[in-house]
Amino acid sequence: MTLAPLTSASLPIQLHVALLLTAIVLTPLQFILQKGTFRHRLSGYVWTFCMMVGAAISFWIPSHLPFNLWGYSPIHLLSILTLVMVPIAINHARNRQIRAHRLSMMSISIFALLITGLFTLAPGRIMYRMLFAGV
Repeated sequence: MTLAPLTSASLPIQLHVALLLTAIVLTPLQFILQKGTFRHRLSGYVWTFCMMVGAAISFWIPSHLPFNLWGYSPIHLLSILTLVMVPIAINHARNRQIRAHRLSMMSISIFALLITGLFTLAPGRIMYRMLFAGV
């Protein structure tokens, strides 16, 4: 493993990775913490910030995939989904629609973090080069 591909990447990529790795670490914590507590809400605010800013920053990261449109790839659709769904999920919590909140958060975690995260492990991408350098 080497951090060289990330440290030599552009600032938007570095910020995007830092924010979304923080969200990835916080995600299981959010599902484990007792719901409705100060700790759950505080962690949720940090998670929300990381997800929203991380998704917004992705639009300053051009795609170099062969199937892109104006520098954006289908992966950027998940950024749009995140920017739409996170506020909806937060609204569910504020309106005490806990089941809808839980379902929204699980969906965001699966689509915006897990699936998108798997795409970052494609050969040639920065995360792939970081984790599998010299392999």
